[in-house]
Amino acid sequence: MQWLDITAAIAAQRHCGRVVVTAAVNHVSFDIPIKQNSIVTLEARVSRAFSSSMEVIIDVFYENPSTGQRTKCNEAILTFVAIDQNGSPLPVPQIIPETELEKKRFDGALRRKQLSLILAGRMKPEDATELKALFLKD
Repeated sequence: MQWLDITAAIAAQRHCGRVVVTAAVNHVSFDIPIKQNSIVTLEARVSRAFSSSMEVIIDVFYENPSTGQRTKCNEAILTFVAIDQNGSPLPVPQIIPETELEKKRFDGALRRKQLSLILAGRMKPEDATELKALFLKD
């Protein structure tokens, strides 16, 4: 788990140019086992930036050393907060998604944040407009 945290922290720090701390490990999937002797690659990107927090998605790939075939096997989502020398949150630059995948992840980040806030008791379900839109179709 430490390699996920470090990889995501590097992406968050590169995005905002500040010291970051892990605020939450939101999701980790282990979809395909990684076989022994495989080469593992982690790719982390900030999917959305809020006021001082950033959601980072890590795609985990394994590569068969004999064939060179690369397969996505796992994924993780973590949240980081940029802080100053006193540990107070700092604003972070926004993200402008460009590709279809970036847009999908950007939109999903707000829904994931709203769900997290509801579960933590920091948001009322009726205020979660993005989540409600998934279930209430006109």
